[in-house]
Amino acid sequence: MDPTDLTATNIAPASHGVSFVELFLAASPVVQLVMFGLLLASIWSWAIIIEKIFAFRRARLEADQFEQTFWSGQSLDELYNSLARSPTIAVAALFVAAMREWKRSVEGDIRALGGIQLRVEKVMDVTISREMERLDRRLLFLATVGSTAPFVGLFGTVWGIMTSFQAIAVSKNTSLAVVAPGIAEALFATALGLMAAIPAVVFYNKFSADSAQISQRLEAFADEFAAIVSRQIDARGQ
Repeated sequence: MDPTDLTATNIAPASHGVSFVELFLAASPVVQLVMFGLLLASIWSWAIIIEKIFAFRRARLEADQFEQTFWSGQSLDELYNSLARSPTIAVAALFVAAMREWKRSVEGDIRALGGIQLRVEKVMDVTISREMERLDRRLLFLATVGSTAPFVGLFGTVWGIMTSFQAIAVSKNTSLAVVAPGIAEALFATALGLMAAIPAVVFYNKFSADSAQISQRLEAFADEFAAIVSRQIDARGQ
C-alpha cells in the first residue's frame, strides 16, 4: 500500500467552521435568552457610544468657539443677543443663563444690586447641573453593561455546560465529538458578554474623563463671570 494513501485516509479535516447563528440556534432556551439580551445590550451600548462621541465633540468645539469670542473683547450685550436667539450648550448656555438673570435683576429693580450676584451664581449652578446631566445621560447604562455583562455571559456558559453534561449522562458518551459542541455553545455566551462589556467600560471611562473636563471648564467660567458681575455691581454702587 502506498504510504501516501494511508496518510490521506487517516488525515481528515478535524472540524468545520460553525457560524454564530448555528451556535445560537443549537443552544438551550435559557442560553439563547442570555445571548439575545447581551446582543441587545451591546447594540444599545454602541448607539449610546456613537451619540456621546458626537455630543462631547460638539460641546468641546462650541466651548472653544465661545471662549474665543468671549475673550475677544466683544460687548457682552451683543454676544448675549446673538446667542439668545439660538439653542446653546455647555459654556454658551451658562453665559446666556447668567446674562438673562443679570438683565432681569438690573432692569427690574436697581435697588436690589446686593442680591444680584447671589442670584446669578445660583442660576449658573443650576445651569451647570443641567448641562452636565444632559451630557452624562445614559452613561449609567454603559457602566451597568460593563460591570454585569461578563457575569450574565458566565451565567449562560455555566447553564450551557450543565445542559451539556446532562446530555452526556443521558447518552453515556464522553467522546470529544459529543462534548465539544455543547461547550462551544456555552462559551459563546461568555464571548458575547465580553463583547458587550469591553467597549462599554472603555468608553464609559473616556466619557467620564471628558465630562469631568467639561465640568471644570464650566466651573472656571462661572467663577470668572461671577468676578465680572461683582465688578459691575461695585461700579454701579459707587
